Formats: sequence, structure tokens, C-alpha cells
Amino acid sequence: MGLYQLTEKLEAAESLDRLAEPLQAAIHEAVPSGPVKDALSGTWLGHPVHPMLVAVPIGTWVGALVLDLTAGRDRGRQAAADTLVGLGVLGALPAALTGATDWSDTVGAERRVGLLHAVGNYAAVGLQAASWLARRRGRRARGLALSVAADLVVSATGYLGGHMSYAQGVGVDTTAFDAGPQEWQAVADDPAVPEGRPVAVEADGVQLLLVRQDGRLHALDDRCTHRGGPLHEGELTDGCITCPWHGSRFRLEDGAVEQGPAVYPQPAYETRVVAGRIEVRRTEPKGLRSNAV
Repeated sequence: MGLYQLTEKLEAAESLDRLAEPLQAAIHEAVPSGPVKDALSGTWLGHPVHPMLVAVPIGTWVGALVLDLTAGRDRGRQAAADTLVGLGVLGALPAALTGATDWSDTVGAERRVGLLHAVGNYAAVGLQAASWLARRRGRRARGLALSVAADLVVSATGYLGGHMSYAQGVGVDTTAFDAGPQEWQAVADDPAVPEGRPVAVEADGVQLLLVRQDGRLHALDDRCTHRGGPLHEGELTDGCITCPWHGSRFRLEDGAVEQGPAVYPQPAYETRVVAGRIEVRRTEPKGLRSNAV
């Protein structure tokens, strides 16, 4: 059985939900929507923080392993390896915290894989901490064995983390493949969008959110960039629409993120009314949103 097939079996392991659900509830209670969660999610940065922070423990532990294998009796290299192991343990703490808040917004298969990804990483941190203590007590062989075991665990959990990102789309902009019309396209009759009531329409296979506020028409991609929530079911407040799933708030004017946990803005469309019909277009598609071959 290949790794992908094994991971598919983990995705379907509903028994993991018995542990995942109370853990998620505890995280939501400890870190509710607001400035702290936004900071941990990366709303302020416009990019998820967790994948950036994981480079610290991985880099230091790999560096420590290289030094361990090449140090011989060189006490300087041995001391440097020990320092890197300790720094990796410290660096893993913020990485784990940001990962936990990101994972708390997952469901189903992605939540199960994420749970095993996290548990494995916590085990690796514990092994590296034990390695550091063994090294401090002069038990270098034991310390090296513990570090090697931790690195093997991190390799496995890294595969699961990559699966979450590349196969399950966790942490990516969920609108990345939504190109939308680049020429004006009629999507609704003008009276069908009354003042202050979000309406969902479709244009070139992309579901859009239409809102009229203070007499002005606004159009955004209806699928929340965070986890794909339907924005047309959300609440309008102060010129923003709030996602009904996780509370991300976006400006109607340009789709900018006003509150996380979303980190990416909503694609915004131009609007106009011609002969009683609302027309929309997107003038600046980018990356995977482009229709160009």
C-alpha cells in the first residue's frame, strides 16, 4: 500500500473524531475569533504564519543531525549540535500554537489528518527535548538516537502536512481557480438585488455575492478564501460581509480582509447596470484565476 492510499484510510478513520472534536472545542474557547486568533492565523501578514514557522525546528534539527554525524570528538561541533536541538524545541512551540489555531477550523478528513500531523509533531518535540536533556547529562549516544527518532517522525508528519496543503487545500486561497468573466456579463435583474440583502448569482461558473448598500452595487467571490464558506449567508455590518462559518470579515468595496482568520482577500468584481440588468466583470485575474492557457 502506497503512502497516498494509507493517508486516504486515515482520512476515513471516523474514530479520530472522538478526540478531535473536544480538542477543537477547547481551542475555540481558548482562542476565540478576534485579534489573537488573527495574529496566529497571519491575517496581519496576508499569509498563513504556521508554514513559515515550521522551518525553524526543521532547519535546526537537520543542522543538529549533520553536526552530530560529522562532529567526531570535536567538542565545539557537539556543543553546536546540542544548541541547535534546544533551539528547535523552542522554535517548535510557536509553530505548534499557530498550527493548532489553523487546525481548529478544519472538518472531516482534513481534521483527522491534521490531528495525526499534530500528535506526531508533539511527539517529535518531546523526543528532541529528551535528546537535549540526555546531551546535557553527557549521554550523547542516547541523545543522538532520540534525535534521529524525532527526525524520522517529523518526516512522516511532514508528509501529512503536505497532504493537507496540496491534496486537501488547507491553508490555500479557496478562490484560486475561480477565474470569473473578464468581459461584462449580465447576472441578474436590477430589482433582484434589494438594498442591504446579500444575493448569490453565477457568472462563468463562479458563484458571486451581490450586495447593494447605500445605493451602490458590490460584487465579490461568494466562496470565502479561508475555508470556502458561502458569504451570501453572512451578516452585513459597516460595509463588510462576515463569513457564517468562521467569522472572517471582508470589505464590500474591494474584498480586503477586515477580520480573520482569513488571510487572503476576496476577489472583487466591477459592477454596472445596463437596461435594467446587473453586469459584472473581473479585470485583473491572476495566477490560477487566469483563463489563459
